[in-house]
Amino acid sequence: MEILLFLFAILMIVFVISPYIRRKRGGIRLVAPGSPDAADPANYGFDRQEDLDIRIPGPDRDLMDALDNVRSTGQWQAASQLLAGTPKDGEQRWQRVQAFGGAAALELVQQPGVGAQWLKAWRLEAEKDAAGAQVHAELLVQQAWRSSGGVGSQDHRIILEEAREACRKAALLSPGDPVPYITELAIARGLAYSEAEFDTLWAKVIDRAPAHMGAHLAALHYWCGKWHGSREQADAFSHAAAARAPQGSLLAALPLFALYENLPDVVLVGSFYQGAVVTRAVEGALYAVHTARQDDPMLAHVRHLLLLFLVNMERWAEAMEQVRHVDGYVGALPWSASEDPAAQYAVYRALAVAGYEANGGSPATLPH
Repeated sequence: MEILLFLFAILMIVFVISPYIRRKRGGIRLVAPGSPDAADPANYGFDRQEDLDIRIPGPDRDLMDALDNVRSTGQWQAASQLLAGTPKDGEQRWQRVQAFGGAAALELVQQPGVGAQWLKAWRLEAEKDAAGAQVHAELLVQQAWRSSGGVGSQDHRIILEEAREACRKAALLSPGDPVPYITELAIARGLAYSEAEFDTLWAKVIDRAPAHMGAHLAALHYWCGKWHGSREQADAFSHAAAARAPQGSLLAALPLFALYENLPDVVLVGSFYQGAVVTRAVEGALYAVHTARQDDPMLAHVRHLLLLFLVNMERWAEAMEQVRHVDGYVGALPWSASEDPAAQYAVYRALAVAGYEANGGSPATLPH
């Protein structure tokens, strides 16, 4: 326990003084606040920490407009219209359903019993709207994981059982849509489906969307050792998906997510991030990023995780390339696993800037 508290204290110190990292060719060190040698992310036009958006991994103006409309008017129609125009089998629909479900869950936390009235009205006034049913199922899943007394509690299980029924109703309203089954993957993890039950559910997902990156990430959690599988099963699942990934698919990055899920709480071996396993996973993810469509909604997810690994590998220029693409949004792993996603991201961004400048980089040399 003492060593964990010590490491946590060190992390907090790094967070406080990370803006004052000096860039010195060949290495980086801390300097006093206000020093002219301090690396400053603002020099690159990056967003201030307090302006970082923790809700989504990357820009989606249509989604933000719809969320703002729902919150300001209390009406559900903007959400319904947006989802009606979003392809059923794409990554974007799944992300938008998650966003609306998350917004409703947050409202209920902030205003218990009276929040998310727009979603209640949506379900009452448009009972056959598949999108509304999907958002309702996602709301229940997020309630179960966020505020139900913790995994294994009776309330957690009761809400997940309700969410499972909501997923089944949503699936009946739109038979070819993978979203209700992807939502159920999180339920399967919480309710401890057997491997046979999970395989049956997974078959329904890949029948509808075989290369869905978001679905694979949701399934990967089940196969990790912290849940119902093992390191070996998670690795096998991720590498099999990467091997059969079509050209331009981000599934080639899945082994990096498996590696992240199986990282020890504390990495004590200094050479860990220079090892062959990490290098192979990072190279696979970089290949996926370079060959994927630049408008792929899951691209930002991969870039965010790459940033963490590239900083730890001291591959500064490549780390800065990820920051250049994702800055402004931090609603993705690994930052979303922190209590303060913006602060955690800001630490790694500051380190990337300092390392980049310590090796001769500057705002003028960073591509735009």
